[in-house]
Amino acid sequence: MPFEIVRNDITNMQVDAIVNTANPEPIIGAGTDAGIHAKAGPELLKARQKIGAIRVGHAAITPGFDLDAAYVIHTVGPVWQDGHSGEEDLLRQCYIASLKLAAKHGCRSVAFPLISAGSYGFPKDRALRVAIDAISGFLLQHEMQVYLVVFHREAFRLSEQLFADVASYIDEHYVAEKNREEYGAALRDRRVQERRRKMALRAEQDLCGRAEMLPSMSVDACVSMEALLEEERKQKKKLLAASKPKERSLDELLRETDAGFSETLITLIGASGKKPAEIYARANVTKQHYSKIVNNPDYQPKKTTAVAFALALKLDLAQTQDLIGRAGYALTNSSKFDVIIKYFIEHRNYDLFEVNATLFDFDQPTLGV
Repeated sequence: MPFEIVRNDITNMQVDAIVNTANPEPIIGAGTDAGIHAKAGPELLKARQKIGAIRVGHAAITPGFDLDAAYVIHTVGPVWQDGHSGEEDLLRQCYIASLKLAAKHGCRSVAFPLISAGSYGFPKDRALRVAIDAISGFLLQHEMQVYLVVFHREAFRLSEQLFADVASYIDEHYVAEKNREEYGAALRDRRVQERRRKMALRAEQDLCGRAEMLPSMSVDACVSMEALLEEERKQKKKLLAASKPKERSLDELLRETDAGFSETLITLIGASGKKPAEIYARANVTKQHYSKIVNNPDYQPKKTTAVAFALALKLDLAQTQDLIGRAGYALTNSSKFDVIIKYFIEHRNYDLFEVNATLFDFDQPTLGV
């Protein structure tokens, strides 16, 4: 997938370029900067000294030396002050400047730390929001694999409120479902049997009431009469429906066809009015992988890919179930992953990168290929 959050030491990332949260002056700073210099060796500092000072929001590039990465992109993030001093704009510039440098040098993969979220004091949720916005915007126009690298998944929490809302939603649906499962099928069967008994009793009372109203008719006759009346009602409904012009919605078209996932996806993209490139980019899918999908009518996606396209198309819950159902999947309350996806769809939040940050925070697989 073009954008991925991973738990790792950034110095161990095998990518074309890693991004370093550099000191403005050509010296070795703390944290990520110190770790990168330690693994790259003394030649990295010499190359950094040739560059000289780097302004906040700007970036420069050097070889990676002893790192697995071919390049190190040095960018200087802003120090957090009060949130009203242009910090977010400067932080966004760090990501954009670094990505542009990577593209200019032919890099196909780049690994970022969460810039300014350490000793520079930038609130982690705001730093993550800026990172996601900047990277996702860039990936809509460029083909590149981008990683956000973190030691602890809690560092990649968009907001405490969102986390609390999702956790509450999970408790309400997923945990409730698990509790119901623990009671076992016997309890459910007893409840079903009790409901059926009450329904049968009401039906019998209703028919007996008709029999009392028509003393000359037996209960069996009442049943036969009820069947005739029901058939008459059905015929009237058919005639009424036939007299109205039928509007064929997209949902109806999809229900009437046995098209597979690939064919249905193409239909939905066409109906969206969006360019395919925009949809597959928003779905966190590469151009090459999208080509495989559309050129193979029998393509079988992973569930994370199928759901990603549903979010990219901004489908509602029923439409999402229909699309992923054509690949053999469903969203239920028995899976924490499914419940989180349902939360975002029900709240009409289709920001896939925000969804992925939340899935990562709850230790669930992220969306894309």
